[in-house]
Amino acid sequence: MMREGSILHAPDGTAYAVHGEGEPLVLVHGVGMQHGVWAPQVDVLARTHRVVAYDMLGHGGSPLPPADAALEDYAAQLERLLDHLGIPGANIAGHSMGALVAIEFALRHPSRTLRLAALNAVFRRTPEQRAAVQSRAATLNQAGVQATIGSTIARWFGDPVPTPLQSMAANVAGYLRDVQPEGYARTYKLFASSDEAHAGRLHRLSMPTLFLTGEYDANSAPEMSRAMGTEAPHAVVEVIPGERHMMNVVAPEAVNQSLQRWLKVPLGKEAALP
Repeated sequence: MMREGSILHAPDGTAYAVHGEGEPLVLVHGVGMQHGVWAPQVDVLARTHRVVAYDMLGHGGSPLPPADAALEDYAAQLERLLDHLGIPGANIAGHSMGALVAIEFALRHPSRTLRLAALNAVFRRTPEQRAAVQSRAATLNQAGVQATIGSTIARWFGDPVPTPLQSMAANVAGYLRDVQPEGYARTYKLFASSDEAHAGRLHRLSMPTLFLTGEYDANSAPEMSRAMGTEAPHAVVEVIPGERHMMNVVAPEAVNQSLQRWLKVPLGKEAALP
């Protein structure tokens, strides 16, 4: 008998956990994280849905991606996981790099994507944003994970980290310390170069789509979500006031409320979020 919430492994080595019962919802974390970062969402959404949270390639307990990894490799991992669990179609929600994976999966497998949510997604970076993220990728490759943790936490939580956020920042820093160095570097390199991957393709998203970000997320800016929402035919854009990149951890109540509205959008109709 499978113990709910225990860490399991699919035949390809993907580490995952399943919580709750109901319509399937798959959560895809961001670069440097692992499936546990979704705990604030699982605690609420598993009351009404069968929530699957997993470690993407090169993270947590999952195997490394190819050295020349592409978004399709990460989308294929998600497809294999759904096959393993016998899930023909699911709601797919991704954060940051996970949002890119979720969008790629939805474009490749629209019949298996009930609804799509892209949290803190990147899209068509400015030259300055692109230079900054590519510089971070180079630093990560040259100096290693440990040398980048401080600057990452400052970017995500503030510098200095506000006192109310310090325990959350410490948890996220722990994920970064525990990450697979090679998997993180390969994935971050892909993340740094994929902001144009879905340009000109979003009009093909046929499912209810939510683009959700934080007001002060400079690297997954509200302008990016609004631009994506303009191109996707059945999209709603929401911006959480005052929040940064790790809003699913820092502001879980607001994020969960947005996701709950999204999960109630009728399927097969051109419906806006209520």
